[in-house]
Amino acid sequence: MFSEETLVSSGIECLHAFLASQPNWSDLPLLLLTAPRADSPAVRKASETMGNLTLLERPTRIASLISAARAALRARTRQYQSRSQLIELELAARALGASEQQLREAHTRKDEFLATLAHELRNPLAPIRNALYILRRKGQDASLAPLHEIVDRQLNQLVRLVDDLMEVSRITRGKIELHMEELDIGSVLRSAIETSRPLIEAARHELRVDLPDVPLRVKGDALRLAQVFANLLNNAAKYTDEGGTITVRASVEGRDAVISVRDSGIGISADMLPSIFEMFTQVPGSTERAQGGLGIGLTLVRSLVELHEGRVSATSEGPGLGSEFTVRLKLAPERSSVHLPPSAPVLDLPVLQRRMIVVDDNRDAADTLAMVLRSFDADVQVVYNAEDALNLLRPGSNEVVLADIGMPDVDGYELARRIRADSTHASVRLVAMSGWGQQQDHARSKAAGFDFHLTKPADLETLTTLLASFESNAEARPQRFVAAHEDVS
Repeated sequence: MFSEETLVSSGIECLHAFLASQPNWSDLPLLLLTAPRADSPAVRKASETMGNLTLLERPTRIASLISAARAALRARTRQYQSRSQLIELELAARALGASEQQLREAHTRKDEFLATLAHELRNPLAPIRNALYILRRKGQDASLAPLHEIVDRQLNQLVRLVDDLMEVSRITRGKIELHMEELDIGSVLRSAIETSRPLIEAARHELRVDLPDVPLRVKGDALRLAQVFANLLNNAAKYTDEGGTITVRASVEGRDAVISVRDSGIGISADMLPSIFEMFTQVPGSTERAQGGLGIGLTLVRSLVELHEGRVSATSEGPGLGSEFTVRLKLAPERSSVHLPPSAPVLDLPVLQRRMIVVDDNRDAADTLAMVLRSFDADVQVVYNAEDALNLLRPGSNEVVLADIGMPDVDGYELARRIRADSTHASVRLVAMSGWGQQQDHARSKAAGFDFHLTKPADLETLTTLLASFESNAEARPQRFVAAHEDVS
């Protein structure tokens, strides 16, 4: 509070400078005591330039002065309260920003961990698959066949678990790719049933299948849809007591193909049904039944069905009364005639004539792969580091190098770059054999000079078919990079 005389003596400019220096939240209240009917230049300028100004004409009543002062103090108090709230909001915003950054970093670390874990798991799976293949081809004792089948089933289960690890990352980032084609839902269901049959038979369940006589044509990815129904069948088998009943039924409702998987298992309570498709949701009391999985099967089902522009729902009459999962997919437009694809021909065993060099620091993986290739009469050399592989290459040859990526000292990428830098090795074919299977890994392989990228454990039929194709095409390396068994992430 100040008088007109003080205002004139101190100067409006000095007071203006002080007011201008206030922080954004502050609007200092001013009380100006003026002469009666004062209309001086100083008062006029103050009124025009100072926002929070109250003029009190002298003589001023004490009550009016006190009231004006209290109002100014209340206004100032509210400003300080606003400042405190602004500070709290700013601190909260900073904390939120830090939390978001931490979440992004955690998400990145999670993806890196899943990729590393999948790689480390795939490396030992490769020699196991190779060794099993050799044992089955060389084995003369028929009594060992059931043991071979057990190892094969368990190996495939491990491979599926590794694939599920990668699926978590794909789902959260929306990176699942579909290879769409027109297909018969009946053939998809038969494929899913074959995948789940070992689990169903092990629990002695009765499987009932009710499919229409005519094909139900839908547009979809055969592999992914088979994954959908295999997951539903696996769940039904796991959550049904031994000797239960599982029913698979397909029908047409309007323009939809409707496929249901019903079981006589433990059922789902009404309060759990809305969240049954959420990540890692477990039905109470079912934890001991969830063996052999990671708890993401139904999340995968929902995501894949929605990518096909379909719907999936779950119903149950309650605990102990079984469950039913229903998938609805749009039928493909009718055609005047339907030509079903012919059954896949039985391929003759290929003859591999090119000299091959297998290089992998994992000796078990290298040695067993060489044994597989030699069973096709291939000329195979095995080395355990990149330098030895370079020394084995012959100038001007059309050899095939099957190289691991994650080798010490000189890795597979550097090996490929050195081979491509030597013009005398222009006809050499380079195949990456790696436990690293994400999109960026395929891109790095291509950039380094590899022609093909196979993710461990490689499907041996795919590998031998690929190698046999080199025999019928003796030209220089192809222009198109091929990533087989790609893990899109």
